[in-house]
Amino acid sequence: MHAELTLRNVGETQMKRCTICATEFEAVGRQRFCTSACRQKAWRRRHASPLPSIPARAPRHSTVYQCGSCETRYLGEQYCGDCATFCRRVGVGGLCPTCDEPVAIVDLLPEGAQPG
Repeated sequence: MHAELTLRNVGETQMKRCTICATEFEAVGRQRFCTSACRQKAWRRRHASPLPSIPARAPRHSTVYQCGSCETRYLGEQYCGDCATFCRRVGVGGLCPTCDEPVAIVDLLPEGAQPG
């Protein structure tokens, strides 16, 4: 009986469709992919590296703050030395390359658009 089980599929071939590129091929055994390149592509899709997580809040050195009294903007500084008050957080940003003033990303987006 054991010999019957091992030889029962000898000579039989099946036409299968590759699950990656949809090419028809003559399958050998339990083969699911037409080439080793498609097999690698399927493995990479199943084992994709996760994208880095976005922190809930940006580090202080890349956050733009604005004084409520004099409306001066600071990059990474939460305290206005001129008014002796704490500033409110505007959002993530950096220095403008042309004028060196702190600019938040939300200032560059169209009205009503949300970042991320």
